[in-house]
Amino acid sequence: MTRAVLFCHSLISDWNHGNAHFLRGIVSELLARGLEVRVFEPYDAWSVVNLREEGGQEAVDDFHRAYPQLASMRIVPELLDLDDALDGADLVIVHEWNDHPLVERIGRHRARGGRYTLLFHDTHHRSVSDESAMGSYDLQHYDGVLAFGDVIRERYLAHGWARRAFTWHEAADIRMFRPSGVHSRLDSAATPGGVEAEWDLIWIGNWGDEERAAEIAEFLIRPVRDTGFRARVHGVRYPADALRALGEAGLEYGGWLPNYRAPAAFGQARLTVHIPRRPYVEALPGVPTIRVFEALACGIPLVSCWWDDCEGLFEPGRDFLLIGTPDEMARGLRELRADPEWASGMAAHGLRTIRARHTCAHRVNELFDIITALKDGPIVEAMRA
Repeated sequence: MTRAVLFCHSLISDWNHGNAHFLRGIVSELLARGLEVRVFEPYDAWSVVNLREEGGQEAVDDFHRAYPQLASMRIVPELLDLDDALDGADLVIVHEWNDHPLVERIGRHRARGGRYTLLFHDTHHRSVSDESAMGSYDLQHYDGVLAFGDVIRERYLAHGWARRAFTWHEAADIRMFRPSGVHSRLDSAATPGGVEAEWDLIWIGNWGDEERAAEIAEFLIRPVRDTGFRARVHGVRYPADALRALGEAGLEYGGWLPNYRAPAAFGQARLTVHIPRRPYVEALPGVPTIRVFEALACGIPLVSCWWDDCEGLFEPGRDFLLIGTPDEMARGLRELRADPEWASGMAAHGLRTIRARHTCAHRVNELFDIITALKDGPIVEAMRA
């Protein structure tokens, strides 16, 4: 059996840790294709610590009920026996939230004769917002970098951080993210029903500090206040003044929501919005982050603040409504709310785009292509079988 090994910050917890969404989908897809997958995460990962503080052991148990096929080994990285952890490995993916010493140790293990394909996975904006941290990773013995956007791939090559880098965007895990509730009519596998929307708008997103605080005020709080929509917000790390502003504008704050419960939440609302963090808008064109993929996979009409889709992932205007100002956000929300046929048609187009191009199954196919480009061997043959 072909064996893949993943080192990540956390598979268990998505508390302020959006990378868990995509990694869960990729591991699920690899398992579905018959691979054996080992996942290692640090025992003291801050996301798990916060998850337990938020929801206790029940929150961890709830994850395992949602993903019974997924498991991870919680480790002390500096004490991990790499000979044992990587025994029989054919593919090793090291996510960029791992500490520098562990990343270097795995590279040295590969250099000492490891026969596996070794890839570093970057899914964050730190390549532009914290160059010193990213540039100090020792990747000399890695076969390549998986970067979730062309601009990030190019930075690795331009700065000499890696010898080879490949664009590998995030995507939706459509086993989990699919239309439900008021949007279930878009899914032929769903049972139609006369579900009424509880909310005009729902937004699922964490507080952004300096990266998104002003944008939340301008593109969420103000438009909801202006439209009078019944709206709900889910997320973590909202300070008291932000919660007060939400309440004054008429938005109900629903607190933390595990990402695997997002489809049901989307199914209770007519519309959602996407508010990217400032580094993605200003310095990382072509990188939408996973919330866009997941919302469209759930069949909910989406109004997105402007971001540069320079890689042509979507068709703005057909998959979702792209706006540039708070006034355009309020107007777009009003018009979509008043024209359910237009909203439904756009959502259906976005759903088709996801299923045709942007699922975790598509990304695993791309991963196999990358491995093939690096070297043919038993892992490629086994994965293709």
